[in-house]
This record gives sequence, C-alpha cells and structure tokens, in this order.
Amino acid sequence: MASTNISFETLPSSIRKSGKYFEYNFKLAVRTLPSNAQTVCLIGQRLAAGTLAAGVLTSLFSDAEAATYFGNGSYLHRMARAAIQANPYVRLSAIAVDDNAAGAQASGTVTITGAAASAGTLTLWIGYDSVDVGVASGDAAATVATALQAAIAAKADLPVTATVDGAVVTLTARHKGTLGNGIKLQTSLASASGVSAAIVAMSGGTADPDIQTALTNIFVAGHNILCPSMNDSANLVKLRTHLDGVSHALEQRGARGVYALTSTLSAATTLATGINSGRILCGLAPNTASTSYEVAAALAAVAAGEEDPARPLNQLPLTGIAPMPMANRLSRTEQENALHNGVTPLEVGPGDVVQIVRAITTYTKDPQGIDDISQLDWTTIGTLDYVRKAIRERISLRFPREKLSSRTPDKVRSEILDVLYKLEELEIVENVKEYADGVVVERDSQDPNRLNAKIPVDVVNGLHVFAGRIDLLL
Repeated sequence: MASTNISFETLPSSIRKSGKYFEYNFKLAVRTLPSNAQTVCLIGQRLAAGTLAAGVLTSLFSDAEAATYFGNGSYLHRMARAAIQANPYVRLSAIAVDDNAAGAQASGTVTITGAAASAGTLTLWIGYDSVDVGVASGDAAATVATALQAAIAAKADLPVTATVDGAVVTLTARHKGTLGNGIKLQTSLASASGVSAAIVAMSGGTADPDIQTALTNIFVAGHNILCPSMNDSANLVKLRTHLDGVSHALEQRGARGVYALTSTLSAATTLATGINSGRILCGLAPNTASTSYEVAAALAAVAAGEEDPARPLNQLPLTGIAPMPMANRLSRTEQENALHNGVTPLEVGPGDVVQIVRAITTYTKDPQGIDDISQLDWTTIGTLDYVRKAIRERISLRFPREKLSSRTPDKVRSEILDVLYKLEELEIVENVKEYADGVVVERDSQDPNRLNAKIPVDVVNGLHVFAGRIDLLL
C-alpha cells in the first residue's frame, strides 16, 4: 500500500512536548449530495403606498406582507399571492420596480343601461376576481353604477381603481404599462331584469418599466428561478443576459427564468423564438381570466416545488389560475406546435384545474440556426446545474487547503466518481460506469497550481411519450 503523508490543521510537526494529541477533521463528514431547494424571485411593479422602495430585495412569507411592502393590489402583490396560492411552501422573495414615468395606464368602462324591473345581482369579473352588487327593483342605471363603483373601491386588492360618472364606471389599471391591457372584464346579471351592462375592454396601457436595475441589484443573490411580470421582448432579452451571467462557469449560480402569456399561440411562438434560451420557460394560457403575471408567478412557484432536477413537471396543477374558456383551449395539434416552437402549453385538466402539459424552454436553435433539442426540456439545464453544484461542493469540502502533487488528480477523480454514482442512485444521471473512463482529472500544462477535469454526464430524461401497437388477432 502506498504511503501517504497525513496533514494536520492544528498540530504542527515541530511539537516536542510528550503527549497524545488529536484534532477533529470535518472534511470527510459529508458523504451525501447537497439539497436542491429552489428559491423564486419575483420582479414586478409597486405602488407608492408600499413601504419598500424599488430595487430592494426582500423575502416574502405571506400575501399580507406583499401588500404592505408593495401596495395593496399592486402587480407585485398579486404575483406573490398567485405564487403562494399555487405553492404555499415556496421559498419566495421579491424586488420591485417603479412604473415607467413615460407610460400610460390602461382603462376600460362598464356602462349600465335601463332601470331594474326586478331585484337581483350584478357581478363584474375583474380578471379572476368577482365584485357583486345588489340591484333593487326600480334602481336607475346611475344608482347601479354608483353601487358598483363603491363595491370596487371596497376591494383594495383589485388591480384596478374605479370612478363613476352617471351610469358609466371607468376602471383604471393601478399601474402604467401594457400589462393593464390584459386585465379582463366580464359581467353577468342574475334575476335583475330591465337593466344591462356593456363593457369596453381595458386598453391604452403603454411603456412597461425596465427591469435592468432590479436584475443588477440581485446579481449576487443566488436565486434559482426569476419571474418578471413584464413579458416584452426588451425585458426578456435582459433577463436572458442576466441568467447567462449568473450561470456562467465563473459565477456558478445556475438560474432559470419564467414568464407567461395569455394571448395567442402565434404571439407566444414569435416571442419565444426571439428569446431562444435554454434557461427561460414561456407558459401559455390563452385568454385565461388570470393575468399573465399571475400565471407566470404560479408557474414559477410550482416549478420550484420540484426539488428533483430531472423529474418532469407534466400535469402539475397551477392552483388559483382561471381555466381558459373552452373556445380558447389549445387543441392537440396546437399543443404539439407550441412544443416545437419553445412554448410550454397549459391545459385544463379534471376539475377545471389549469395544469402544465410539458415544461420546455424557449431554446429551439443553435447559434448556426440549426434545430437543436439539446436544451429542449426545462429539466436538462436544471440537472446540469445540480450536477455542477454537487461536484463543486464535494471538491470544496474534501480539498479546502489541498496541496497539488502527483497523487492529487486520482484523489479528486475518486470523489467526482463517488458523486456521480450517488447521482445515479437517485436517477438524476445514468450510465456512470459506462462513461467512467471518460472522467479525466489532470494537471494543467500552463498553470502549475491548477487541476482540470473532464466529466461526461448522461442526464436522466423524462418519460414524456409512450407508444404502443395493438395487434388484432382473430
């Protein structure tokens, strides 16, 4: 057996006083893989009523906290609510941005006509929130409109405010920007006859805020999933640059991003192919009453709930998100089209629960423009990030102050293989034995203080498709 030189941290070799001395070595204590808890950071707009300034990162533990920090009914407050409702155990933080001063707020109207011939109830849906107003027999249109405005004002967490002028109730988004255009309005009348309500959809919102300052402020924070409320191309390109930066081999804080659209497959495809990132997921829920930023927050929270990096998110529910109308649900062919164009389709499952079809990234082509499935699934880059983390932490634990001798490469290689075999036991990677000879650790030819390693990793894929042939026998 080859001799080894035992090194000590606290016992110098120059000791001359007789005695039996022992120190404790903790470098070999950890033999397991690291945890893979996922943290989510929301980025969205705040109101002036919020107690926390823009650009300040904070942890969130409740809906009420988010309302206090960012203002009741702010987009960031509502994102936090959606995330917690979808996954009550999500590790959540948030950073706010202020409205773009050059922007405009979206607005819409509800016009009441006629006088009530019988008592009943008028319900206005603002997104997925309902506002109920009692209608008495004989109520004039202006009376109903005034009651509706008061009922809206009583719900401070709505994404809109309301004013009334005669029989017209004007709804105005709490924030400037295009996201207000996506707040859906719908009315229904129960029993009350003689009165009706006409809606003009929300529109006119312009100029979303820039998320760059928020991204800069959280560069070293180490979140696993970033979820901006903004889903415009300019901001998503900045998100892509940020994710590539923090996930770089020199930074090693692997992170991914989530955004969502509630418009059309065509719009989602155009946007996703322009982003083309293996670290960004685009969720699509056409014409859901929930806002796009609420869908994104729920999707990010649910994705964070899966700590196994290789396990698919298929059919996981987005609790609290409004089901898409039947006419707008993606067909089988449309879902397939989405999955070939970097879009993660959402569908409505049993019980009218919105759920993930298959979580894929927006990456579809390599730098040459050639179709490339290497980063198709959300799990692929997540698995690689975790493998990197597991190996890096093992090397850091075992060799914090190691000398570099001819023995060192073999010791390091042994630890790398041990990590890979443990990852294989958890079905995160596979075929470790087959590729073991490919694990190479060698001294650098230019830097005498550096070791280089080549580590082949066969990630475990998700079971997404099963195909069978049934043969008829007569």
